[in-house]
Amino acid sequence: MGRTTATAPVRRGTRARGRAARPRAAALLTVALSLTVAACGTQTAAPAPPTETLAPSIAPAKAPAPAPEVPPTWPLTGVAGEPDPRPALAVKIENTAVARPQSGLEQADVVWETVVEFEVSRLIAVYHSQVPDEVGPIRSVRPMDPTVLAPTHGLLVYSGGQPGILDLVARSGLQEVSHDAGAPGLYRIGGRSAPHNVYGSPATWWGIAEAGRTAPAEQFAFARRPEQAAAVVAGTPASRLAFRLSGQSNPSWTWDEGRGAWLRYEGSSPATAATGAQLSAVNVVAVTAPHPNTQFGAQGGAPVPTYELVGEGDAVVATAGRTVAVRWRKDAEDQPLRLFHADGSEARLAPGNTWVELVPGGSGSLTVS
Repeated sequence: MGRTTATAPVRRGTRARGRAARPRAAALLTVALSLTVAACGTQTAAPAPPTETLAPSIAPAKAPAPAPEVPPTWPLTGVAGEPDPRPALAVKIENTAVARPQSGLEQADVVWETVVEFEVSRLIAVYHSQVPDEVGPIRSVRPMDPTVLAPTHGLLVYSGGQPGILDLVARSGLQEVSHDAGAPGLYRIGGRSAPHNVYGSPATWWGIAEAGRTAPAEQFAFARRPEQAAAVVAGTPASRLAFRLSGQSNPSWTWDEGRGAWLRYEGSSPATAATGAQLSAVNVVAVTAPHPNTQFGAQGGAPVPTYELVGEGDAVVATAGRTVAVRWRKDAEDQPLRLFHADGSEARLAPGNTWVELVPGGSGSLTVS
């Protein structure tokens, strides 16, 4: 009892304090981290730049795209050029043996060949793009002339005619230029006997055109380039077109590759103009139509025929040594005669002059070889 035993000091307080310090340190760390996180959490991100929708500085185009510019062409030939505002000028030309060679035919834009009384043919030469110095011999009108020419709304030059036929011309809306009525620019020439000697001056007739008579509308549809023409695209090769229009009229056409045109023959003889040049055509169109007699009579009571051209029928287009069968259609007397393929699309001619052979239905014919 009197002896005291010394022992090592127990460091409970230190351990306890260590154990107590660790939670406090952790707490402090937690608080510090919390403050840091809080501080980070309270930091505000840089504001995003405001978005703004700006209207376009160039107003969008609302107008439709402009149509492509198409170069002008002469309406009766489809040849490129700025057409003259003068009206179409049609002249009745005789085609008997004593009338050949005729003057001015080689400069016509379109020539229509028709069969009249006594089975002879007569020509309707239509001018617009060229101005011949002289045309003739000029003869009288026939009942089919107004139907052929009314769509041109132009001038018709002739030597005379029967009262009933003259009434048809007057109702057609064409301006009449008649030798019998004393119109200027018509005269008789020496060297030929009457009635085969009436000639005239196209420049004079255009000079007396009525106010409001302007360039004709396109009568046939034309391709822009020769290789796009209907016969070239869809036709078959041909070298000769032999027509039988009547017992007295058998014209033919032969393709000439060198000239790039059809050359005309009367029977087996070359058909020439007064200049000596053989008559030619870029397009030859055969139109088959009814050919009835009318109430009008000629010398000796011979009936005067006409053509029924309001309606439709068979036709053949010849261009560039090729032919293609088409249909013709004319909706009214004052509407052009147009040409169509079997699918209804319009058959286009090559740019250039055209001869139209009106083939009497049932008696006339065309042989292609």
